[in-house]
Amino acid sequence: MKSLIEEWKYVTSSKYIVAIFVAPLIAAIFFGLMFSKNQITQSPVVVIDEDHSAYSRQLTAKLNASQYMKVTNVFPNRMDPETLLANERAVAVIVLPAQLELRKLQGLSSNIGILMDNSMPSGLTGVRTAIQEVITTENMTISMTRLAQQGVDADTSKGLIAPLSLQQRMLFNPTTTLIGTMVIGFVNIVALMMTSGAAGAVAPRLRKEGRLFANGTSPLQLWVRSVPYAVLTTISLLLSYGLLKQVGGLRFEAAPYLFVIPLLLYSFALSLVGMLLGYSAKDPSKVGSRMSVVIYPSFLVTGIQLSPLALPLFFQVTAWPLPMNWLNRIVRGMAYRGGELSAYGLEMGALLILIGVASLFIGLLILGEARKSNTSRVEQLALVNE
Repeated sequence: MKSLIEEWKYVTSSKYIVAIFVAPLIAAIFFGLMFSKNQITQSPVVVIDEDHSAYSRQLTAKLNASQYMKVTNVFPNRMDPETLLANERAVAVIVLPAQLELRKLQGLSSNIGILMDNSMPSGLTGVRTAIQEVITTENMTISMTRLAQQGVDADTSKGLIAPLSLQQRMLFNPTTTLIGTMVIGFVNIVALMMTSGAAGAVAPRLRKEGRLFANGTSPLQLWVRSVPYAVLTTISLLLSYGLLKQVGGLRFEAAPYLFVIPLLLYSFALSLVGMLLGYSAKDPSKVGSRMSVVIYPSFLVTGIQLSPLALPLFFQVTAWPLPMNWLNRIVRGMAYRGGELSAYGLEMGALLILIGVASLFIGLLILGEARKSNTSRVEQLALVNE
């Protein structure tokens, strides 16, 4: 208990208590505002109309009416698409060929070209959807008109042309916003850097002050010093998520009083892993470089930028010792999908295993150092007595 009180006093008087609250909140505000409008609802496109007919103008109007894209310019003659895409004023060029209307009246097919700038793939998602919708609808309209002219009723025509229809819904993140992926990942990374660095410096700081075994050689004396960091990190992350919900429209379905349980387990696991990595550092200033073992992999393989399912199995397995891997899975499950706490026993169990393994190794390191310290003290006393 004395060690816990001492660590609380140290934390409250240090810069950590300010940093753990201010840094994640600033990240939440900055990135939340930055990516709050990340959805490209109307991608700019250019149309080259080589037909110059009423039908080509009608088709251009339908393309422009799509909610996914906006026709910014219509050119009457063929042009180099690289010139039109050079200044990023458009992400795609749509080419309507000559004799488009004539071939339609003759019942012949025509090829409509679309040239897309794939240097920024995220801007093309809406364009692909829009083109597919417009062309599919147009094909059905033309085919049903021809069948109606031959005396086929509308229901039969639809059954012949499109016997199957597809209805799709985007669940949990229907607008494909980055708030729930990259932004919350940045916030978690900032908190990870602060907490792992501060907790990792505990043992080197006490050793430098000559107080590592001031309250006894029991590993519990050092373990309890992780409590302030875990508690403050939990509160900070919960406040940051709430701010993201207000500022960036984060879809957070879990009840905060339930979500605090896995969040507290994550914070303890993170604090103890940081404490383990920094234990043998000679000086507190050397701890920061060691935390890269946790920070960089957490950013790459835990689902911040890329789904872990897209990674090779080896990299999915290397993410298991990282506390953030299990936090991100719980966030996606409880916060986004509204899952029950009981459904994520695997993730919380993994965090408990990390807590246990880190505690075990910390205990072994402490006992080993304490044994060496006692041996050295005995030898010094023997020399003095001689």
